[in-house]
This record gives sequence, C-alpha cells and structure tokens, in this order.
Amino acid sequence: MSSPAITDLPIPLLTFDYLGVGVFALTGALAAARNRHDIIAFVAFSILTGLGGGTLRDLLIGAPVFWVHGSGYIFVCVGAAVLVWTVGERPWRSKALDWFDAIGLAAYAVLGAAKALNAGVSPVVAVVMGVLTATFGGILRDLFAGQPSVLLRREIYISAAVLAAATYAITTSMGLGSRPAGIASFLAGLGLRGGSIAFGWSLPGFETGTRAGRADD
Repeated sequence: MSSPAITDLPIPLLTFDYLGVGVFALTGALAAARNRHDIIAFVAFSILTGLGGGTLRDLLIGAPVFWVHGSGYIFVCVGAAVLVWTVGERPWRSKALDWFDAIGLAAYAVLGAAKALNAGVSPVVAVVMGVLTATFGGILRDLFAGQPSVLLRREIYISAAVLAAATYAITTSMGLGSRPAGIASFLAGLGLRGGSIAFGWSLPGFETGTRAGRADD
C-alpha cells in the first residue's frame, strides 16, 4: 500500500517519481561498474542512489518514507542494477552516467518540490526539498564510490535542480496545472544541466587576491 502523501500526487508526477528513482539507480550501478564491483554491490549502489534523496526529503517533511510502503521502488533499483550488469563493458558507459544523472536530477527536483508542496510547506521550502531530493542520492553515490562529489565540480549541477524546483513552485502557484508545470520544469532543469555537460557551462568561481593584490601594489 502506498503512503497517502504519494497517492495524493497526480499521475504525471508519480511518473517523475519512478523516473527519478530508476535513472538514479542506473547511475549508482554505473558507478559500481566503474569500480568493477560484484553484483551485490551493483544492487546496493542502485538502491542507495535511487532512494537516498527521496528518503531524506520524506524524513524532513514528516511524510511516510515512500519506498517503505511499496516494493515497486526496490524492484526498479534491482532491475537497473541487473540491466547495467548484463550490458557489461561499453565505451559510452562513463558518458551515460552523466546524462542519466542529468535526467534523474531534473525529474527528482520536480517531484521533490511537488511532494513538499503537497505536504503543505511553503514554496521556498519546497524548492529546498526539491534540491535535496535531486542531489542527495548522487552525493551518497560518489561518496561510497570514492569519487569527487558532484558538488565539488566546476560545473552547473545544483543550479539546475534549483531551476527545475523553483520553476515548478512558481508556475503552480500561478495556477498552471501539475502536468504542464512538471514537464516545463523538468525540461528547464534538464536543459541547464545538459548544457553544462555538452558545452562545459559553469558559474564563475570565487577569485582571490585580485583587489587585495592591487591595493598592496
């Protein structure tokens, strides 16, 4: 039986839920493949990455943890692990991890914001919940894979989650339906993150020593 907080969501947003879990589970399995782990580790990485962000979100907003009330999410994660294990070594695998992660990021940012709004929190808090939902699983994946965190890379990542979650919160508060708002928000987040992957978009980093150095001169 699903939790009330999940079943109250419109069907299009439930699609984002399963999409986010499945795609992030794929990235977890791909990370395990990069480190040449066994099939048990593949499954563990898939579950950790696929369910981590949503679990944190539900705990923070006081909702029943979504995957505890239905086995479908576990099956999705296990299926993703088996799929990556079966496909085996492929030259495109590393790049696929980035793009699957981008899809999961956008989908989960929308879903996180939607579920938080559905729980009655303010739009600002909903945006934060969307970002946490979209990024926490990837953080766990990189941590356990021994890879540099996505948060430490000089590329657009969190900003894409913020854009997707904020777009959903703003458009729905203006009266747009959940379906068009969800699609538009997903495409906005995916477009920004995809541009970072494809074209190297990044935000300017903090510069040190420029003004101080000139003053000392």
